[in-house]
Amino acid sequence: MKLLRTTILTISLLAFLSVPALAQTKIGTVDLRKLFDGYWKTKQVQTALNDRKAQLDNDDKSMRDDLKKGGDEYQKLLAQVNDQALAADQRDKRKQAAADKLKQLQDSKTAIDQFERQAQITLSEQSQRMRDNILTDIKAAVTAKAKAAGYALVIDAAAETANATTAVVYSSGENDLTDAVLKQLNAGAPISTTPAPVVTSPSSLLGTNMPRINLR
Repeated sequence: MKLLRTTILTISLLAFLSVPALAQTKIGTVDLRKLFDGYWKTKQVQTALNDRKAQLDNDDKSMRDDLKKGGDEYQKLLAQVNDQALAADQRDKRKQAAADKLKQLQDSKTAIDQFERQAQITLSEQSQRMRDNILTDIKAAVTAKAKAAGYALVIDAAAETANATTAVVYSSGENDLTDAVLKQLNAGAPISTTPAPVVTSPSSLLGTNMPRINLR
């Protein structure tokens, strides 16, 4: 997405630079990362993602605790299979019980692996969906401000190229809409409370690669 965004930015700038009436073209700028990080809904998204991850972590830990307990029981059964103090028929029963327990453990391990894969997908999809919703809000707010002020184009002054260099080499900042847009976005924010500690930063949510959730 970063490459696509940079490509679109480059094409747009070239198109405007090719227009003879560039002097009459009003261009504004925003710092998209600042808007994203400063938007109150971003913090709300972080909290929701952290809560969901904590719930999945707890479920995963519970299943792994049960797996460990079952493994301990399996080891005891194996020890009894080789216990010469037991009658042969009793050892045979322990042997069958150990085989059944091993099959159960294998099934549990498969279920845990599947749960962890699905949990990763769930968190990634939720993160992407929430991120897209936030960007939609930001774009709408920027569009409204730009139209009201008569800007023909608004570019992200904080954008980077595929080579991790700044896409916009210089901007005077005179036509920057960031603070005005951020004020509008946060106008409807609920009364702030002390935020819970977060694992995922706003900036990483804005990036193209969603952070991998470690459920182990």
